[in-house]
Amino acid sequence: MPGGRREALGGAVAVCLLLGCALAVPENPYAGQEPARPVWVVTSGWHTGLAVRRSDIPAGLLPESADFPGATYLEIGWGDRDYYQAREPDLSLTLDAGLLPGPSVLLVAGLKGPPAGYFGPGDTVRLDLPEAPFRRLLTYLHDSFVRNGVPRAPPIAPGLSGTSRFYAAQGRFHVFNNCNVWTARALRAAGLPAVPAAAVTAGGLRSQVQRWGTVEPVPP
Repeated sequence: MPGGRREALGGAVAVCLLLGCALAVPENPYAGQEPARPVWVVTSGWHTGLAVRRSDIPAGLLPESADFPGATYLEIGWGDRDYYQAREPDLSLTLDAGLLPGPSVLLVAGLKGPPAGYFGPGDTVRLDLPEAPFRRLLTYLHDSFVRNGVPRAPPIAPGLSGTSRFYAAQGRFHVFNNCNVWTARALRAAGLPAVPAAAVTAGGLRSQVQRWGTVEPVPP
């Protein structure tokens, strides 16, 4: 990969980090309201995703949840098709994913226990949403699948664990439209004041959501 493109990527990430540091995060607009449904923002390295209780998903949304009959929770993340599915992505895949807009996939994992048990300390933030905002967030997730006229999207590949699957997704991935931006847009669809431009990095997103929710400890 030419050095100039690498420098451009580094500069873009630096700008996003500065934006995240300078961002004044608004308060949670649902503070004080009766919460109805929990949503978890989960972080794994550079990547973020969302987790919900499978039993909270209403009929007509996310029919792909039927692919995980033994799961109590579902974790959903979005990413570059080639990079996300690679077991050991190399530098070339990493740079291509960031610099060249390409097709995307969703990774859905079935979890048997609370999300905090699957991630590191400080990597799980619980947000409690009223019913209507929660449904808008699920609608955003639902609309992220490519269904091609069928009611339930088929998996396109096994996931990175035995309890996960990849699905074709809407949208094209690049450095300014990555997994963290996708997560921020889902929260914004729910009415939270997330700023996608300041969520290009996982840390930029986490600095926002920690103001609206509770960082959950890893279970003993």
